Amino acid sequence: MTKLTDPIRAGAWALAAGLLVAAAGPAMAQTAEPIKIGAVLCLTGPGAGLGQAERNGIQLAEEAINDAGGVGGRPIKVLIEDDGSKPDIAKQKAEGLIFNDKVVAVIGGSLTASTGAIAALTNAEEMAEVALTGLGPAVELTYKSLYHVLPPQSLNAKAMLEYTKANKLKKIGVLHDSGYGQLVFSNLKTMAASYGVEFVAVEKFEVGASDVSTQAAKVRAAEPEAVYVIATSPVPFRSARQVKITQPIISAIGSSAYDYVRGMGEFGDDIVFPEFLVGEDPEPQQKAFVELYKKTYGALPKNYEAAGWDAVNIVAQAIAKAGPNADRQAIAQAMRQPFKGVLANYDFSAADLTGIDLSSYVFSKLVKGQFTRLPFKVGS
Repeated sequence: MTKLTDPIRAGAWALAAGLLVAAAGPAMAQTAEPIKIGAVLCLTGPGAGLGQAERNGIQLAEEAINDAGGVGGRPIKVLIEDDGSKPDIAKQKAEGLIFNDKVVAVIGGSLTASTGAIAALTNAEEMAEVALTGLGPAVELTYKSLYHVLPPQSLNAKAMLEYTKANKLKKIGVLHDSGYGQLVFSNLKTMAASYGVEFVAVEKFEVGASDVSTQAAKVRAAEPEAVYVIATSPVPFRSARQVKITQPIISAIGSSAYDYVRGMGEFGDDIVFPEFLVGEDPEPQQKAFVELYKKTYGALPKNYEAAGWDAVNIVAQAIAKAGPNADRQAIAQAMRQPFKGVLANYDFSAADLTGIDLSSYVFSKLVKGQFTRLPFKVGS
């Protein structure tokens, strides 16, 4: 990553993200004991397209905050671990961060199963976990220091259905994986009738599958008006187009990462995503982050890069509020407040410990590997 050598510029980005940085300058922050924050991400395995993007956003935020003086005159240090996209490894890595490295909060996981595995530990310690996933199984609501920077799956489902209804589509085929896709589809099933949507074919495949042509062919045979593809992988998109599904594909945010788009190759075409950040055409409040990211990495960011950035700033703001020497419990409690992020506006005092509103979504269309922000907004 390119070093941010201009402290004034770096500080501006940190402040723009809502961080309450201390008045102490960079020199003081560099000599003080660092505040350690843990992060457990999917850097390898099926979820790597998410975790690698999140890591970029996390590291960019860490450097910007430290260049601006840190928090209370102390630098932050984010210790990043790879869970290989496996929840048991996520738990093992989190244990090391919590009990050996003594981190004050944990960011992650990248996948719902990993988030839950980590939450069992952070909940017992009454410390904050800032999940890079949306609210998943109902048990997550019982964890009172588990905060999410992505929307609950019920909201993802609702966003997909809002676009479907607005475009007068009624007969829908579904191709989804057994993890993230299953969670979103479970919510779609409960809401579909109220939107006048009928699922004419539903096919499930395992997370990490290398080919789903058989399932895609069954969806095509049902002759849907559009197809929902819900996964954290480029594979089902390739398979759908390879078996000649020519209808529009509507997906969910979990497939929107640029790494997955590259994996789609020539088949990344005519796909609509309800998401939050379109790097090619960001909303006004996102432009500063997009420009900083582009200057640093030579590439455009998407949702998961912004989620990583927001997660670090959320933790830093909570530390600033509780005090740079506050214990884990105080930091977790300080997080229960609204936060204005790059990805979305959050309210961690809300019942779902997320507080993202349906109106926060933007809708993009992937055409020949390039995203365009659509004029459609929910309620418009």
